[in-house]
Amino acid sequence: MSNILLDQPHSSINFQVKHMMVSKAKGEFRDFDIQVDGDINDLENISIEAVIQTDSIDTSQADRDAHLKSEDFFDAETYPTIKFVSKSMKKVSGDTYELTGDVTMKGVTNEETFTVNFNGQGKEPMQGNTIAGFDFTGTINREAYGLSWNAALETGGVLVGKDVKVNGEIELIIK
Repeated sequence: MSNILLDQPHSSINFQVKHMMVSKAKGEFRDFDIQVDGDINDLENISIEAVIQTDSIDTSQADRDAHLKSEDFFDAETYPTIKFVSKSMKKVSGDTYELTGDVTMKGVTNEETFTVNFNGQGKEPMQGNTIAGFDFTGTINREAYGLSWNAALETGGVLVGKDVKVNGEIELIIK
C-alpha cells in the first residue's frame, strides 16, 4: 500500500450559492486536509476523509466572510471543522465515479454524494513521485445543516439560495 498525501498547493475546494435569486456568490476554503487510504489503482476500495477548517472560508469580501463565520451560518468558533468521511466510491463509467459519504457541518451529519472524475496519474519530475488528479462536484442543501439564515427580498424570493454547489480539484502525491 502506498503513502498517499494531499498536494495542498495544487488542490482547492470551492462553492457557489445563488445570491438575490439572480446571480451567484462564490468562495473557497483555503485550509483543508484529505487523508486517503487504499490503492489509487483500485478507486472503488479507497477510503477518504476530508477535514476543512471552517474559518478558512474566503469569498474575497471580509464582511461577508465574517458573517459566514458567525452563528448565522457556520458558527466557526463552536464548530471549527467541516468533515467528510467516505462510505463508498462506485464507478459510473470511464473515469467517473460516485463518492458517497457522511458530511458533518455545524454538528449535523448527513449523507451526500459527489461526482468524482479521475484525471489520471503521472510522474512528477522534481521528486519522482506519482501524482494523481481528481475533480469533484456536488450540491448540498445548507439548510439541512442548520445554515438557514436568510433575508426576504422586496421583489420576492430570498437573499441566499439553499442549494450550495461544491466543487474542487484534488491532487494527490503517491509515495
